[in-house]
Amino acid sequence: MSDRLVRVAKWAEFKRLVEELKPDSIVYNIEQTGISKTREFTSLRIIISSKNYYVYVDFPKGDALRETGIPIHTDKSGTRCIEDNDIRTFLKGEFGALPVYSYWIT
Repeated sequence: MSDRLVRVAKWAEFKRLVEELKPDSIVYNIEQTGISKTREFTSLRIIISSKNYYVYVDFPKGDALRETGIPIHTDKSGTRCIEDNDIRTFLKGEFGALPVYSYWIT
């Protein structure tokens, strides 16, 4: 097993890899590293493992993530966030019965 980290730049390519490699599951991680006046640092990292680790990262554009379209919500304190249920619903819609896990739960 190689265990090499492969960054996948486009959602269509990541989706093709999932269909081709048929991983046992998908793992995701919501990353919120802070907000500045000009940039928002909320992103979604999606990972599959099959000989290598394939990682796709999606970033905000407006009120949703750029390529997946997963919505970005604003909580009571005004912090923008991505919700687990939206991610799970999206990934289940894309990949059906493939198990989906949060990085923090696995």
